[in-house]
Amino acid sequence: MEVVISPHRPIQSPEVDPSTLSNYTNFNIRKTDLQFKVLFDEEKVDGVVVYDLSSIDEIEEVILDTSYLEIQSVRVNDKEIGEYQLKERAEPLGSALVVKYTFKKNTPVKLEIKFSTTSKCTALQFLSKEATDGKKAPYLFSQCQAIHARSLFPCFDTPAVKTPYKMMAESPYPALMSGRPIKQEHNKHYFDQPIPIPSYLVALASGDITKAPIGPRSHVYCEPSKIDACQYEFEHDMEKFLTTVESLIFKYEWDQYDALVLPSSFPYGGMENPNVTFATPTLISGDRENVDVLAHELAHSWSGNLVTNCSWEHFWLNEGWTVYLERRIQGAIYGEPTRHFSAIIGWTDLENSINAMGKSASRFSTLVQDLKDQCDPDDSFSTVPYEKGSNLLYHIEQVVGGKEVFDPFIPYYFKKYRYKSLDTYEFLDTLYDFFKDKKTELDSIDWNTWLYKPGMPPVKPKFDSTLVDQCYNLADKWYNAIVKRNKNYSQVFHYDDVKDFSSNQSVVFLDTLTSFDKHESFKWSDNIDALQAMGDIYSNYSQSKNAEVVFRWYALQVTGNNTQFYDPLGEWLGTVGRMKFVRPGLHNLVKISVLIVLKTMLDS
Repeated sequence: MEVVISPHRPIQSPEVDPSTLSNYTNFNIRKTDLQFKVLFDEEKVDGVVVYDLSSIDEIEEVILDTSYLEIQSVRVNDKEIGEYQLKERAEPLGSALVVKYTFKKNTPVKLEIKFSTTSKCTALQFLSKEATDGKKAPYLFSQCQAIHARSLFPCFDTPAVKTPYKMMAESPYPALMSGRPIKQEHNKHYFDQPIPIPSYLVALASGDITKAPIGPRSHVYCEPSKIDACQYEFEHDMEKFLTTVESLIFKYEWDQYDALVLPSSFPYGGMENPNVTFATPTLISGDRENVDVLAHELAHSWSGNLVTNCSWEHFWLNEGWTVYLERRIQGAIYGEPTRHFSAIIGWTDLENSINAMGKSASRFSTLVQDLKDQCDPDDSFSTVPYEKGSNLLYHIEQVVGGKEVFDPFIPYYFKKYRYKSLDTYEFLDTLYDFFKDKKTELDSIDWNTWLYKPGMPPVKPKFDSTLVDQCYNLADKWYNAIVKRNKNYSQVFHYDDVKDFSSNQSVVFLDTLTSFDKHESFKWSDNIDALQAMGDIYSNYSQSKNAEVVFRWYALQVTGNNTQFYDPLGEWLGTVGRMKFVRPGLHNLVKISVLIVLKTMLDS
């Protein structure tokens, strides 16, 4: 790419992905054939990967990424190659697999590698049947983002490389991969992914899995014991999400949009694997209030999966765009105040995330990351690429003249880069090229601070605060009643206060209440009577099935040392595996346990 020196481009643009050991820049990969055999008893996967590739220039070796893999054999054009070497590990990037062979310029070559995963594989999680919801069969799922695909199969493990896939998974149980299901022959499940995807989007799951329709082109997969609940949760909104985002960008290209709801022990929120989003079971709340997570994962079908960041240094191009699109879907379906309400929550999350980083914020709160010192991309992942990135896009939208002016750029951008990977500078060149008549406005954006400076964005957007003000006002009413020693809580507050709150409004209300404990002059532990009254007045929170709400309700009560909620919090944590809830929940319980022990010691 020609380097153009401009206010938004450094003198030299990054040339290679620093998070890969492979020599991917020397090759074109036409297609990939990937086959897995799942061995549940041994908790490993045997596999074969075949690359149809050609070298850009004559070269004497191909180098692939691996991590804790066992290599059985290497063949080139059906001839076994004995001259290959698995290099020593270079943490955290794994071991380079170097295959010696004379690759002639532009000459097609078939490279075949047989391999097995090991117990140190970071991409796979095996669950015993006892750890599943149905307890009828063991379970397997993968998580390859960011650089864990190399522990599942030898690959050019960089988002800069995208290739179509033919896939097969052999398993005694139903299996899913990140492609379109083609056929099943005995225990072999075949999939086709004609759209080029990077290695981190290769996905595998197998277990006691069934499916149900949630739209004319969508299914939900999960264990049979929860299929009805999952179907109810998603069937109302799925097609609506699809048609809304299609009207904003262009037609969905992946044929089917399906989601796999993992067992309760699944630790993540979701992963946008093509054709089969992996989703947390905490979305299944019975009130359809958390389905917007699927709107986010669906938006990834364009931002991330169709158009991809070329390296993890530019991760905001995936996640910033996806959050922006997710909120545009919300605005189109529920109204602009809902879009803005979500953005306000995101802004607060961004502040909290950067504050929690401490000293590392000087490095990891920049929008464009620097990972050239062999930093693990996982260490750089945070709310920053999501929220700082989406706020930059919203700021651009406002600077050029609003949605009506910005919207034509969206399909232009995604059509230009679909099936490709790009960096921030290509994005900005495209932006300037599209808005030639808006150069003055674009030049008014402080690109240097937005892209390279740590901390919060240089501009705080003006959002519609109608919905969030309702939450803040109710929380302030409680605060004032408590500090003024107005003990008649049941006369001042009523269930109707929160009856019409959405789950997100309840989340903001409860988070705001919890934040009062940060004030030097206020401690919830000194106002347990108010928490107990709140428990009686807002008893619906204790009965809620919505994980986002329940967790914050318990956190508030436990923060104030309301002993009535100690056991319920512990019991509830035993039903969820999502780290978002488990880590802070266990931290609260450990803190309580320490206080109880200290009090016992002092009393004795």
